[in-house]
Amino acid sequence: MSVSRAAATASYMFLGLVWGTSFLFMSWSTDLISPAQTTLLRVMFGLVPVALFATFTRAWAWWHLRHAHHLVVMSLLATSVYYLAFAAGTARLDSGVAGALSGSIPLFALIAALVLVPGEGLTARKGVGLALGTGGVALLARPWAAGAVDAQGVVLMLAGAASLGASFAYARRFVIPLGIPSAAATGYQLALAALGLVLITDMEGIGHITQDTTALVGVVVGLGGLGTGAAFILYYVAVAGLGAVTASTATFLPPAVAMALGALIMGETVRADGIVALALILLAALVTRPGPRTHPSGTRGIDSSNAKESPRVRT
Repeated sequence: MSVSRAAATASYMFLGLVWGTSFLFMSWSTDLISPAQTTLLRVMFGLVPVALFATFTRAWAWWHLRHAHHLVVMSLLATSVYYLAFAAGTARLDSGVAGALSGSIPLFALIAALVLVPGEGLTARKGVGLALGTGGVALLARPWAAGAVDAQGVVLMLAGAASLGASFAYARRFVIPLGIPSAAATGYQLALAALGLVLITDMEGIGHITQDTTALVGVVVGLGGLGTGAAFILYYVAVAGLGAVTASTATFLPPAVAMALGALIMGETVRADGIVALALILLAALVTRPGPRTHPSGTRGIDSSNAKESPRVRT
C-alpha cells in the first residue's frame, strides 16, 4: 500500500485527536447508561468499518479459525476488558485524569513483554521509564490525600491499561507469527468481544442514551465509528506512511488531548501536579519506546496494528 507522507501525518494527528476525545464521549455516555452498555455500543459500531475494510482488502480466510483460541484471548485483553475497565474508570473520574492515566499503557506493555516475550530484558533505560511512569501515576492518584481522587476509578483505569499492555506482548509472542492480516485479526477480535458483551450486559435502560443527542452521537460515532472503527484504518495509513515505530507514538497524544478537552469542555480543574504527572507519564512512555526492530503493539484492538515495520494488509 502506497501512502504519501502528508496523508500519513494527517492520519497520525487525527488519530491522536480521536483517541483523546474518547474519554469525553465515555464520560457523557456513562452519565446515561452503564459502562458495560457503553462498551457494547462502542464495539458493535466499531466493528462495522473494520469488517468492511477487512472485506475490501480480502483479509478474511477460513484457516484463521484454527487459531480461534488466540483470537479469543486477544478479544478479552485488547477489547472487552480494556474498553470496559476504561469506561467504568472514566465514569468515576474527571475525563482528563482518566485520559492521563491511559498514558500508562506503554509501561504495562513493557512489564508484560518482560514476562511473556523471550529475550526481553530489563535495561537501565526501561527501569528509568518505569520509575518515571510510576511517579506520574502516583501524582495523579494522590494516595496521600484521602478522597481527593476516586481510588476505584484509578484502579479500573490501570487495570484497563494493564489488559491492553498485556495484549501487546501476547500478540508479539502468539498472534503476529501466525501471519493473520491485521484487518482480519482486529475484525475477529471485535466480533468475539461483541458476542461476549451481548451475553453478559444487562440491557435494561440502554435506550436512555437516546435522551441526549450529544451523548448518543458521541458513543455511536465518536467511540464506535471513529475511536474504534476508523482508528484502525487511520493507524494503518500512519504505519504505511511513517513506519510502525513512529506511528506508535500517536499513543502519546491522547492523554494531553483528554486533559485539555476536560478543562475546555467539561470545566474540569487542571492542577499543577496533574500537569507534572502527565509529563512524567509521557516521558516514561518515550523512554521505554521500542527501537526500530521491536514494536510492542502487535494487534491492538482497534487502537493499533498487527504490523512490525510495515502493515500487512491494528488495535
